[in-house]
Amino acid sequence: MRNTSRGFTFIDLFAGIGGLRLGFESIGGRCIFTSEWNPFAQKTYLANHGNGHPLIGDIREQSEEEIPDHDVLLAGFPCQPFSIAGVSKKNALGRPHGFACNTQGTLFFDVARILAAKRPKAFLLENVKNLVSHDRGNTFRVIRQTLEEELGYRISCRVIDAARFVPQHRERILIAGFRDETDFSLDDLSLPSANTRLAAVLHPEDATEPAEAPFTHGPRAKVDPKYTLSNKLWSYLQSYAAKHHAAGNGFGFGLVDKTGTARTLSARYYKDGSEILISRGAGENPRRLTPRECARLMGYPDSFRIPVSDTQAYKQFGNSVVVPVIAAVARHMHPHIVDTAST
Repeated sequence: MRNTSRGFTFIDLFAGIGGLRLGFESIGGRCIFTSEWNPFAQKTYLANHGNGHPLIGDIREQSEEEIPDHDVLLAGFPCQPFSIAGVSKKNALGRPHGFACNTQGTLFFDVARILAAKRPKAFLLENVKNLVSHDRGNTFRVIRQTLEEELGYRISCRVIDAARFVPQHRERILIAGFRDETDFSLDDLSLPSANTRLAAVLHPEDATEPAEAPFTHGPRAKVDPKYTLSNKLWSYLQSYAAKHHAAGNGFGFGLVDKTGTARTLSARYYKDGSEILISRGAGENPRRLTPRECARLMGYPDSFRIPVSDTQAYKQFGNSVVVPVIAAVARHMHPHIVDTAST
């Protein structure tokens, strides 16, 4: 029995720290099942979401019967290649094959098997922009064929740059699907103008926000000096960039001031922070973003708790979705979800 009110239920797969969940909760959705295998991400997830249900580790170990009926499936699954070996032979022999064959051993297989068994009204999948060209286009072909031809969902795809919502260039593909006939299209989603600058997410360091240890300290909430690059690291990054520039390569650190827009925050940001370095003025070494600033850059509210080390926090936000993007997509999907969410 599915939800019969104007609200709706959803499940959160490969949940990370819950960015997809926040987007769909913002339009009245209720999460009834969560899966995330990383223990550090689990810690952050549980610190921020009153779960009300167990947080499952490995979705591969869950049978379809153990997953509750739901209206919407959410998943930010990893990008993995699919093996097409043997498919031509099976065609020649007249043997059955399909997503269970083509996607076996990948985490998308778990998305597909749950969609096949539970038949939710809708789904939203999020992935890197390169999903479309991954493995010479084979990965996306298999995904599209599975969702449309084998599972019978009507899908709409769009690459959206988060710079329309936050001061960060971050292109991701969104794949929305509906079980029933609908005129839904992600192409109809209106995006805001890109006018947010990095200053909106940086610590002002002027006493207008309270200090938040270990990121900021003192009456003016100054950023901890540990986030400023050492002379050794700053010298290395400059010389490395100069060497690649001389060779005609594109490598370079991402030095940005308060009026700029950052490059994409990645899960490797904890290593040296080179993709987003904050200028501290002439003659001063730049600094990394603090984890709180990374949270803001991804659209998380300041009430979002960060209970893990800086290293883990950088990985988590670098792997996350931009919450306002998901919220905008959720609002766009909402009328089509609640129309028949009880069917």
